[in-house]
Amino acid sequence: MAMKLDSLEALFVDNLKDLYDAEQQLIEALPKMAKAAHSPDLKRSFEQHLDVTKEHSRRLETIFSELNERPTGKKCVGMQGLIKEGEEVMTKKQADPDVVDAGMIAAAQKVEHYEISGYGTVRTYAETLGRQEFADLLDKTLDEESRTDEMLTRLAESHINVDAMR
Repeated sequence: MAMKLDSLEALFVDNLKDLYDAEQQLIEALPKMAKAAHSPDLKRSFEQHLDVTKEHSRRLETIFSELNERPTGKKCVGMQGLIKEGEEVMTKKQADPDVVDAGMIAAAQKVEHYEISGYGTVRTYAETLGRQEFADLLDKTLDEESRTDEMLTRLAESHINVDAMR
């Protein structure tokens, strides 16, 4: 049943459900990305981000529990599309492994930017609704997503993009 968007709190919950599904999709995708990565640094970063992503999911579950809401019931089609784009890069036939790594970083950064946008929005909703405890949890996740994006940039600039040029 579709949620009635008749209040900021309803919109907040709807967006949280979208993010929760996005995190669940990533929990499934990150091991595949780690397996496909050629660079040991990139492989390690995807493996580490899986643990971080599971923590993001747990934080969302905490908020849902406090709101007496279920985290399920919404499909994040945005994340579904971003993951599909990443899979296209990973499964190209006769692709250079270094170029695939560079493409996977680009795909992962699109995911991070999507999440940064989503978490920034729900954090602001939480603040507006006077739920600072939720805003604080969401802010932790937002900071971690930003750090992941910065780490991916460092990997790309330090050697992965250079390796892809050869």
